[in-house]
Amino acid sequence: MSSGSTCAVVGCHNNSRKLKNALETFCLEHQQLRKACPCPPPYALHSMPWKEDRKLAWLAALRLKHPPKRVYVCSFHFIDKKPTELHPDPELYLGYDRPPPKKRRKLTRTTLSASISTQPPEPHLHSVHTQWEDPSQQDHQYGNRSRRKDVQDKMTQCDEVAYFILQNDADALLYTGIALETFNTLVSTLEGYDNNEFTVPVRDQVLMTLMKLKSNRVIGDLSRQFHISQSMASKIISHWLDKLEEVLRPLIPWLPKETIQATMPEAFKKNFPNTTCIIDCSETLLQKPRNLGSRGESYSHYYSHNTVKYLVAVAPCGLIMFVSAAYGGRCSDKFITMDSGILTYLKPGDEVMADRGFTIKDLLFERKVRLVIPAFTKKRRQLTEEQVTYTRRIANVRIHVERAIRRLKVYKILSQIVPISMAPKVDKILRICAALVNLREDLIRDTQ
Repeated sequence: MSSGSTCAVVGCHNNSRKLKNALETFCLEHQQLRKACPCPPPYALHSMPWKEDRKLAWLAALRLKHPPKRVYVCSFHFIDKKPTELHPDPELYLGYDRPPPKKRRKLTRTTLSASISTQPPEPHLHSVHTQWEDPSQQDHQYGNRSRRKDVQDKMTQCDEVAYFILQNDADALLYTGIALETFNTLVSTLEGYDNNEFTVPVRDQVLMTLMKLKSNRVIGDLSRQFHISQSMASKIISHWLDKLEEVLRPLIPWLPKETIQATMPEAFKKNFPNTTCIIDCSETLLQKPRNLGSRGESYSHYYSHNTVKYLVAVAPCGLIMFVSAAYGGRCSDKFITMDSGILTYLKPGDEVMADRGFTIKDLLFERKVRLVIPAFTKKRRQLTEEQVTYTRRIANVRIHVERAIRRLKVYKILSQIVPISMAPKVDKILRICAALVNLREDLIRDTQ
């Protein structure tokens, strides 16, 4: 690979210089430079084969009018991430389906009398709201203007958005919460779930949806960045929330007892070797509902605000094994535990760790499951020395469920106020975010 090698696909900016810079960064997982650690590089550049038939196939796939002397294509454009016997040619995200740029209209000068007799030009329509515009008419105006160049706006500009935004792992983590390679794999998996109604590339549709979850940006902001109308952006996000939940649901598995024991960190093995899961409840602020009944059911006295409340169960290794549906903030931890369905996963001999607020000992006793919670003072003024030590040991390992919930709250849709329009999708959003958290690196890194 020469110093000047760059991916030849139109719109792709991967090159050897960026790859070299990425390999010079420090790997936090292996505590060494990435070029020396076992982590795979973010991408590889593959040169065009010398055989004439394969060379012609590559050039036909790339559709380059003036190909460079040495043609390179990065691994993102191959189905198997590299040329293989089954898929030897680049096939993904080739970028050549954009129409040519529209030529500028020539200005024809006319006399004053002629210009008066001609029809006045169409007034310029703004695509952004101002305090003088009627927001209800904005989508209609946008549709009228974009009808003539729908393909150009949605293919020429939108096709470039993902490549422009996601240049490396840092960009991918910032906008989606997952690594770039993981995002590309997810897009490849979702190719078959596309809706033919949307002309935006699938890669950009998925990116827009994850950006909504990660940064909770308003629909109007996202629609402007992806050069589509607000109604189209809303439809795309709604569609992919359904499909992402369907595809990612298996990534929240309830681990078998043997797997839990095999992946248990040393901190648990020493003091709590029989732990099955650590549970905790968390709340997310909700926009105040108009319906008085819903407003009362979702009001949380702890937050003095309307909230949705949900239960999270984490394995000792840090994997999220269960996330409940969203309940009103008024519901108690015991009710959510009883109603969410988590009790059906627990078997005799299991051990559940929780906070003092989980008064569920009777529910677990019926299933011969042990509850591990910090000690209570009861009527005594203070805890005994043994109880203090026991409570500290629980706190040292129970912190991991709080770290898992903190990773969930990285998705600002769960750490900021959820719009009432998104309330029907909150259950699916919770499962999607939990699955995306499980796709990240290990929460606890001292497992054997």
